[in-house]
Amino acid sequence: MDIVTSQVGWIEIVCGPMFSGKSEELIRRLRRAGIARKRVQVFKPAIDDRYSLDEIVSHGDQRMKSQVVNNPKEILDRIDWRTQVIGIDESNFFGPDLVDVAGRLADAGKQVIIAGLDTDYLGRPFTPMPELLCLAESITKMLAICMRCGDPAKHTQRLVDMGDLIVVGAAGMYEARCRRCFEPGVPKQEVLEFARPPARLA
Repeated sequence: MDIVTSQVGWIEIVCGPMFSGKSEELIRRLRRAGIARKRVQVFKPAIDDRYSLDEIVSHGDQRMKSQVVNNPKEILDRIDWRTQVIGIDESNFFGPDLVDVAGRLADAGKQVIIAGLDTDYLGRPFTPMPELLCLAESITKMLAICMRCGDPAKHTQRLVDMGDLIVVGAAGMYEARCRRCFEPGVPKQEVLEFARPPARLA
């Protein structure tokens, strides 16, 4: 599909671990675009049916209607040429083809806002986010709260023993962990020994 426009486009990335507010931030930006009377289209992967079949939904239950696609190339087929702002949630479910699609949309003058995980359950860079970060004009790194110690969390800890890279789930299957508490893969530790403050003298 050829999209012709004289406007300048760009890519905005919202990344981080699960439970860090990525979808909430995506929804916030898209709603602001709507308030500014810009034409907005929103897309999510069909595999993500955790909370809704046709909405992007934050873990805090903020919702926005979206179109469901099976792969990134379907986004190009569904774009209205008048659309100015495009939101894409859960980039980690789309794979490497999203990189080319995002670049084409931005080159065509669209504001493209993409949210997704930047690392997988083993702590490795999660395709296609590393490539998208290189292309983006704007990057927002979100942090969650570590469920073990309360420190800022940058990792997504898988809690179930499943070896597949992509396992759709939410609370009960994943939790946010900080650098110290994160265990690549499935956690084996049951109790963490944290430094205790010295006892006060009577």
